[in-house]
Order: sequence, then C-alpha cells, then structure tokens
Amino acid sequence: MKLLALETATEACNAALWLDGSVLERSEPGGQHAERLLPMVDALLAEAGLALTQLDAIAFGRGPGSFTGLRIGAGVTQGLAFGADLPVVPVSSLAALAQGVEAPRVLAAFDARMQQVYWGVYVRNAIGLMEAQSTEGVFSPLAVPVPVGELWYGAGPGWDAYHDSLQQHLDPCLAGWHRNCLPRARHVAELGVAGFQSGLAIAADAALPIYIRDNIAVKKKKV
Repeated sequence: MKLLALETATEACNAALWLDGSVLERSEPGGQHAERLLPMVDALLAEAGLALTQLDAIAFGRGPGSFTGLRIGAGVTQGLAFGADLPVVPVSSLAALAQGVEAPRVLAAFDARMQQVYWGVYVRNAIGLMEAQSTEGVFSPLAVPVPVGELWYGAGPGWDAYHDSLQQHLDPCLAGWHRNCLPRARHVAELGVAGFQSGLAIAADAALPIYIRDNIAVKKKKV
C-alpha cells in the first residue's frame, strides 16, 4: 500500500510516505506549516518517483492540537485528495503521539493553553498499534481522568508544560514521562494504513479537523 501522511497539530510540520511498509519522511520545527507542507509533499513524491495519483490514500492528523495547524493540514489534505481522487483516513494526533512512544500504555497530552491539556489514554495492542481507552478530552492538569490498572507513561507537550501538576495528580499510576515528544507523520501513516484496511477511509470533503474544545463549547450551549 502507498499512502501519504500529514501531521500539523503541533509546532512541527510533518509529511511522510508509506511505501508497502517502508517510510520516507520530512519534518521541520518552528511552524510555518502553510509554507512548508506542500513543498515537503512534492519532495517526498519526487524522492519516491511517484505521482500523487499513484497513491492509495492520504492520512492526516485530525487533531486535537493547534487550531491554525489543524486547519492547514485538513485544507491541504482536502485539496490533494480532491485533485487526485483519493480517499482520506483521519488519525488522532494524540494517538499518533502515543504510537511513537516506546511504552505499552501512554497518557498523551498536548498543551491546550488556558491552563488545560488535550488528553488521550492509549494501550498498545497485540500487533503494536495504540488503541484509545477512553474518549479524548480537554481538562485542567489536576482534573485529567486517572486511569486504572498497570503503570502508565506520559508524553507530549502537555507534559512538558504541566508535568509538576500531572505528576502530582497521577502519581499512584505513573511510571514516568517522556520529554520533548511530538506526533510524527510516520506514525500517522502507520495508524492510517491500519485505518484504511479496517474500512475507516472517508471522502475528501469529510476530512475535517477535530478541535475538541469547540465541540465541548457547543454541547454546553445545548444543555
């Protein structure tokens, strides 16, 4: 299977090509996703000697994360998928982060600003893929749900920003936390291939970012 993967939920801009199990990848820190993403895609396709239309699908990090980054990633994904008539596989950016951590159980967190974190709880399954154990959400660091069972490992920019509070709150179940971890397109690709094979591909016009915070705000208005 040949799949393009994009990940723009954090300050790192990432693109990768999955080529029947091997991966080509480009990653640049420091934002500027709008200027960097398409040149990365062009460079990867040129390196592989492929046209976009020769791919089977496009996977993208659908969030949560930076509002601007997610809009750019989803917009580029839509444009490329429309132009090449390709299906799209949305992948949680928190799950992609967890997929890249060398641990069996991961508490993934992004800094959501306003003293909050985007939060996801993941366990690696028998074939090495991270599976969500609960619905992703946005919480203050001292109010994240405490997981049950064995020891867990933290990772992500949310841990870098709020590790003292998170460690205090999660101490009984925490084995440690990994510094300076960001989601990468190669892990979006890995999860995207599995999603495609499981029938989770969607049409290009349905490739929308998931912000979580906006969703919660809408639900509160309806109550």
